[in-house]
Amino acid sequence: MSVLLYARSRTLPLTAASLVTAAAATAWCADWLMAQPAFGAGARLPVVVLAPLFASAAIGASLYTHSEELDRTAVRPWWPRRLCHLLLLTALAAALLAAGVRGRPEQFGAPAMVRNTVAATGVTALAAALIGARLSWLPVLAHTSAVYLTAGRDPGGRRAVWAWSVQPGPERAAWWTAGVMFAMGTVVYAVRGARPEGPAPRR
Repeated sequence: MSVLLYARSRTLPLTAASLVTAAAATAWCADWLMAQPAFGAGARLPVVVLAPLFASAAIGASLYTHSEELDRTAVRPWWPRRLCHLLLLTALAAALLAAGVRGRPEQFGAPAMVRNTVAATGVTALAAALIGARLSWLPVLAHTSAVYLTAGRDPGGRRAVWAWSVQPGPERAAWWTAGVMFAMGTVVYAVRGARPEGPAPRR
């Protein structure tokens, strides 16, 4: 299968366009929040939490395959394509979103955005391999929503491991968690691919 055909079958152009749109919205929202004096140092926290969710959902949707049987009969192994697919989209999403929160890295800036994008994509890739690409966005959404509502705003400590999405950029424990989750999701998805699913229901 050619690179162009692979890209079209995984809707990669649409995914890239979605990431660009998300980055533009992120930049606008981050600037607006920073302009509101009432929000203080954590003004960009909602953007740093929500933008990676959208990006990882877009990436997760691109992991769906419409030709599972054809994929299994391919002569060449599929894991290199899956690996490059996931790594390139993750790098693109992290770079675009980080550009929207430049400056003040200690106050939920580019480092936190990159970390959350990497972690959310790792969880999404793992979910795609285990439950299917169509619902791959659900686990990270559930986890992040629960953390955002219950974790509080004091950084560091043990909560940095499970509440990584609401930690400032320099928090090392949150970075370790993000790295582990991305590595797990990447390896499992590259080896197994997305879980086979039935055809989409007709309307």
